Amino acid sequence: MQTHPLSRLRRTWAVTAALIAVVTAPAACGGGTETGGGGNDAPKTLTYWASNQGATIEVDKQVLTPELTKFEQQTGIKVKLEVVPWTDLLNRILAATTSGQGPDVLNIGNTWSASLQATGGLLPFDQKTFDQVGGKNRFLPSALASTGAPGKDPAAVPIYSMAYALYYNKKMFADAGIENPPATWEELIADGKKLTKGGKHGLAIEGASIPENSHHAFVFGQQYGADFFDAAGKPQFDTPQAVTAMKAYVDLMAKEKIAAPGNAEYSANQSVKDFATGKAAMLMWQTAESSLIDLGMKPGDWGVAPVPLPAQTPPDGKKITSLVAGINLAVFKSTKNKDGALKFVKFMTSDEEQKILNKAYKSLPSVASAQQDPAFSTPDLQVFKQVLAGSAAPLPMVPQESQFETLIGGALKNLFADAASGKPITEERVKAELTEAQQKMAG
Repeated sequence: MQTHPLSRLRRTWAVTAALIAVVTAPAACGGGTETGGGGNDAPKTLTYWASNQGATIEVDKQVLTPELTKFEQQTGIKVKLEVVPWTDLLNRILAATTSGQGPDVLNIGNTWSASLQATGGLLPFDQKTFDQVGGKNRFLPSALASTGAPGKDPAAVPIYSMAYALYYNKKMFADAGIENPPATWEELIADGKKLTKGGKHGLAIEGASIPENSHHAFVFGQQYGADFFDAAGKPQFDTPQAVTAMKAYVDLMAKEKIAAPGNAEYSANQSVKDFATGKAAMLMWQTAESSLIDLGMKPGDWGVAPVPLPAQTPPDGKKITSLVAGINLAVFKSTKNKDGALKFVKFMTSDEEQKILNKAYKSLPSVASAQQDPAFSTPDLQVFKQVLAGSAAPLPMVPQESQFETLIGGALKNLFADAASGKPITEERVKAELTEAQQKMAG
């Protein structure tokens, strides 16, 4: 089955508006009221809101329906499936937490975990609850780190794991006399300049994409020593380290000119297409194999390497090359069939289902034992596994995290627009955008 990378990345789209509007949002329809009372009288029905992981909603139905049928055969519990687009999912969830009427089980973007945890609408996974789904130790520590605020019982369990890496076009590299992918930003810029010629560019960027921008902002921030929230969870967006990090990212277009000015308008997967069609030689993305093949590339046309690091680690900088990306599985606290919902969570995170589902979506299992399957040992996925294990960090698990993504992503969108129009990207200009984003967060 095919998977569409952008569908995964849209999980943070328009989050600030959703959080502000939750009180007035219309009640979501769902299965929470259809499952009946608890105990032996509980009807054998669950409602599941699945996130759109495949190229289309129909692809998701094709992937999931046989597995839900298998669950019904094993347990007698029928699962009513609704695949919810990322553009609607957060609004639907927030409305359901307000009304108390939602599904029994649902997918959430893992970066939302702390924000949704703060609503009180999700079932906490304490030790007893983890035991009911097979035990906490089955899950990868890196994936568990993005399931809720530190020191609190997780609000969900991981089901699909993802990370960022650098894709590079092997032929374009060879034609330019470049033998290896860049390991540092200095090397990437030097390589990018060799590759930027004849209407082609060294790097493709999704400059108008709010989620893409916020994810790269986090990674650059970590590398340059910027923490966007202090130890108490207070936002600190415009520190000198954050200004330096954001400027370094935008300068790939503004100063170094290895990304095309038109990239400032990209927000719908155009950077993946530019990479696949040879208009750009490099791309920083999550698992993109299926999309690249759909767009005409063949396995072997590209290579995958970790996202570069600064040649000299800045003060307080961390060797982080990706956020811990992925999807979590949560249970609504208002479910009338808690036991059935937890049986479903146990089923979906079992070794067998982890292998089936993650093979279909070209993602990585969040269960350590399932990752040992040879299907997850391709050269590409080996890189993603190494990144998740050694150089990925969770986005800040604070209640305001969702707003952070929207505001910082929007600030970078504005800076890329300036860069594309030829306006100078100075430290003062970057700081002004970050200060404005921080003020909006405070408001």
